[in-house]
Amino acid sequence: MATKSFRAGGGRVRAAIPIVLLVGLVILIGALQPSFLTADTLLVVMADTATLFILAAGITFVVMLGGIDLSIQAVASLSSVIVAVSLSRIGYWTFPETLLVGFVTGAFSGVVHVSLRIPSFIVTLATSGLVAAAALLLSQERSITIGESGRAYLSWITGRPFGMPSVIIIGALVAGAGIWLQSYTPFGRYSTAIGAGEAATWASGVKVNRQKVIAYSLSAGLASLAGILLTGRLSSGSPTLANELLLPAIAAVVVGGTSITGGAGGIGRTVIGALIISVVRVGMTFVGVDIFAQQIVFGTVLILAVAITIDRTKILIVK
Repeated sequence: MATKSFRAGGGRVRAAIPIVLLVGLVILIGALQPSFLTADTLLVVMADTATLFILAAGITFVVMLGGIDLSIQAVASLSSVIVAVSLSRIGYWTFPETLLVGFVTGAFSGVVHVSLRIPSFIVTLATSGLVAAAALLLSQERSITIGESGRAYLSWITGRPFGMPSVIIIGALVAGAGIWLQSYTPFGRYSTAIGAGEAATWASGVKVNRQKVIAYSLSAGLASLAGILLTGRLSSGSPTLANELLLPAIAAVVVGGTSITGGAGGIGRTVIGALIISVVRVGMTFVGVDIFAQQIVFGTVLILAVAITIDRTKILIVK
């Protein structure tokens, strides 16, 4: 009984660490640069967080299964190119078309992963190469600026209803939908069970392969949405638009407290993780840290977060 209470207490402490870290970072950066705590700066941080969170939310569905998706940055970049190329021709139909490409790409990765029994990082890395090549071909290896006729269709991204950037509201809606999906649907419960013990979940009659395909489809679909939002904010598409976002997105998932081995965590924790990463990114800029040195910080944070959250009982031999 005492052991269970101790474990429960330890779990609550681990869950609280990201929140404490977030508050501490905001206070520290605010003390070093008081202008960081202004309303305009905090709105910028939240707007950046929204896009990063949507990208990271997709990976969360896969990581909860114990897998990984390395194709999200390529999917987001391809989505930006599709929007830039198609917006002036087909208007609002561009957005469902782009999302469909994302979902189909993710489903392809999932089907290859489960049918050929290839590790997820190999499958999604290969998918990333295919998608990146498609983006280069479609864009003719150049950035595409969206003209005035196309920008009129981006008002739902660039607008500020009630004085708040639309991307923040979109991010909040994705967070709410993701939390509901994980907490109140069979898919969410099965995902946690698969991550905690796939063999036992198979034995209980759950169609594990179906759950995996759904997770990869959601991951790429949300990456596509993130690419659409990036395109709207920058008014341009590029085959390399999201290339620097893979590491921050994975870091957001793990820093938030989702175990890289699966079975523990969720979208709610990824919200906190994405806020931490955004505060670190913007905060380092405020205090004058070189932009290239930021990747060193993200890499260090990712290693530390994995070391804290990984469930070593699932990995008897580390290779």
